[in-house]
Amino acid sequence: MKTNQNTARKSPTPRVSVSLPPEVHSTLEQIAQEKKVSVAWVVRDAVDKYLADKWPLFARPEGE
Repeated sequence: MKTNQNTARKSPTPRVSVSLPPEVHSTLEQIAQEKKVSVAWVVRDAVDKYLADKWPLFARPEGE
């Protein structure tokens, strides 16, 4: 299959690995299950909110 040279390439999303206490992980799993999303989504959402609170210039517009 031939790729189109004009197609914009996204840079790969960096991966982060963290160790959490079991009770924190359980809480994240409960939140994810209630929202019907992944634990990764819950963590990304929490990080976005933390950055917006601590550094408002890094806040993402709603819906992004």
